[in-house]
Amino acid sequence: MRSLVREDAPLPGHADPAMTATESGEAARRPGPVTKARVARAAAADQDAATATAALYTAYYRPLVRLAVLLVRDLETAEDVVQDSFIAMHANWRRLNDRGSAASYLRQCVVNRSRSALRRRSVAERHPPQPPPDMPSAEAVALERIERSAVIAALHRLTPRQREALVLRYYADLSGTQTAAAMGISLGAVKCHTNRAISALRNMLKWEASASATVAMRTSGHPAAHGRPGAQAPAPRCR
Repeated sequence: MRSLVREDAPLPGHADPAMTATESGEAARRPGPVTKARVARAAAADQDAATATAALYTAYYRPLVRLAVLLVRDLETAEDVVQDSFIAMHANWRRLNDRGSAASYLRQCVVNRSRSALRRRSVAERHPPQPPPDMPSAEAVALERIERSAVIAALHRLTPRQREALVLRYYADLSGTQTAAAMGISLGAVKCHTNRAISALRNMLKWEASASATVAMRTSGHPAAHGRPGAQAPAPRCR
């Protein structure tokens, strides 16, 4: 009678090598046991992220909103951009290698999200939403006054990169290195964009002053004519 026992069956007290390899592979893929220590560490990390985010929010929320307003030209969008930046920082807090660079991380988030907001706005610009008939808030009135100033109006006519460089460098009072990190470009490119932005602002403000003087002279009966400055050859790209 043929034996019902396999010839290659493991001896009593010995494990099957094939089965052992399979089980060990599955064990390696299974997550480790959830211990009290792991739960405590995760809870401590979450508490650390919440505490740090709250402190940074108190210190940087308003300055970042003012920065975003100059980039996106809209208070409501600026607030959304800044809030989304804080949410992203809180979600990625454990992956921040240098916790001291959290403020720099927030500024970079604000710049990147402002760019995205401007891209979305350009797509929807043909059908802008109608403003609600409610009375404007005090912040909206203050922002409208800023918008009417000649410097801010000229700032909004700059190219996006020139506006970012000027706002970060002189309004947010960042160093050249910090501005380069926030914009994701080189320090040389920051200097190039900044110099061109200052030159363009100076020319626009000079033209506005000349145009205002011309209107005043014509109104008073003095014949004078001033035209816009002629087109200039495009400057090389900032790298």
